[in-house]
Amino acid sequence: MPVSFTHETQKYQLIRLHAQAYHSIFLQDQDVRIIGNIALLPLRTRTRGPAYALPPLPASTAAIDVDPDSESYDPLDEVLSLFRANTFFRNFEIKGPADRLLIYGILFVSECLGKVRSTMGSREAEKVIRELSIMVGRGLSEKAALKVTQALLNAALDQFSIPGDASFPLNQAFEAPKDRQDAETLRQYLSQVRQELAMRLLQQIYMGGDTPSKWWLSFTKRKFMGKSL
Repeated sequence: MPVSFTHETQKYQLIRLHAQAYHSIFLQDQDVRIIGNIALLPLRTRTRGPAYALPPLPASTAAIDVDPDSESYDPLDEVLSLFRANTFFRNFEIKGPADRLLIYGILFVSECLGKVRSTMGSREAEKVIRELSIMVGRGLSEKAALKVTQALLNAALDQFSIPGDASFPLNQAFEAPKDRQDAETLRQYLSQVRQELAMRLLQQIYMGGDTPSKWWLSFTKRKFMGKSL
């Protein structure tokens, strides 16, 4: 008998009782650019930006089956694979810059899931999550953001909050960029992260068809570290 999403949720609750949160495997990577204290790790993406582009997946490899040892495995694969286990934890010991990228990614996934309704078809969800991935963090109301045209959304790419901004919720753990140039580079990098992560999340949520996975939506109200972006 297939395991229900309820049983899977209970499994992750048991993980919380008997283990610590998972840390990024990219903590050991050398020669990684750091801005503030967050790592700008290479990404597997076609979205333009400052991230070093990793090779695309082989045609025979599914996006949910990327081996961590693969040259194409990136921190966004890690975010999606660790999200459901880590999201139960309210405490997380940050061990380095790569962990901060993991935190940001998990919190962004939580925000995306909060926008997906159980009755929402994949095309409608794609519109909402794509807009969320590039919209102002708190500068636009949800109602206004969901009505704005694609051109205006693209223009808003530089407006979501980043470390150092007054509206960024994790400033106690994330350092601000040292200057305007670094701030702009970090903003561009995080926009790549948001857009690529949103599209990969959609693929996983709707892998079974045109209705969202109850397994994924069962984590909608969970907040990793008790935080939200």
